[in-house]
Amino acid sequence: MCTALAAGTTTATIKAMTSMATSTEISPATLLGLMWLASPALPVGGFSYSEGLETAVDVGAVTNEATCGDWLLQQLELTLARSELPALTQAHDAWQRHDIDAVTALNAWVRTTRESHELRAQSEQMGRSLLDWLRNSDNAADPRLAALAALQPAPTWPLAYALAAVLAGASINQTLMAFGFGWAENMVQAAMKAVPLGQAAAQRVLARLATALPMAADRALVLPANERQAYAPMLAILSAQHEVQYSRLFRS
Repeated sequence: MCTALAAGTTTATIKAMTSMATSTEISPATLLGLMWLASPALPVGGFSYSEGLETAVDVGAVTNEATCGDWLLQQLELTLARSELPALTQAHDAWQRHDIDAVTALNAWVRTTRESHELRAQSEQMGRSLLDWLRNSDNAADPRLAALAALQPAPTWPLAYALAAVLAGASINQTLMAFGFGWAENMVQAAMKAVPLGQAAAQRVLARLATALPMAADRALVLPANERQAYAPMLAILSAQHEVQYSRLFRS
């Protein structure tokens, strides 16, 4: 099923990635690097998480294509646009300036604002996995990788992703599009299994998310650091319930 979705979203992925070039010129190497970072095939385990969606299905909050699309749009607007995307924006700038103090503070903020054990474990696991991937890339000698590895107790996903994008030569706008589309595609894959959704329905949900993503990114770009927030009570409750859910396909 995952393979089928990956094949079915080729056109959407190319459109989303090439739209990055509309405001800032992007080299072919950077474009390919961003497509790689946005791909579900990136070996960081993103496909294994549903971020509470599995429990939302279990309790009847998500039952079909419409409710799934509504749920994921709300998650994009209420969590990513106010938390992960602003943190990613500020981390991208900090890595470019080699400001390790700012990087450390942002990493601590991301970790301490995950509202359940599973969400925190997900961010740390994906951050560590991306660090391992970067260590085996052409950028392995960059001293900022040592700073990423030194983050305690682990580098979180947005901080690791920001560095990967900087090393790829991506602007912050391009980075936000790649990060957001990668999240959307992983969540739609989870929905195909958990709701379940067919491929055509999944593509329509993905199209809704892709349409909303630029506005969410614009909000993240201008959000002051002191206005970042991670506050989604229903998502936090469902995520905590997932930890003891009787039957599970996903790790969150």
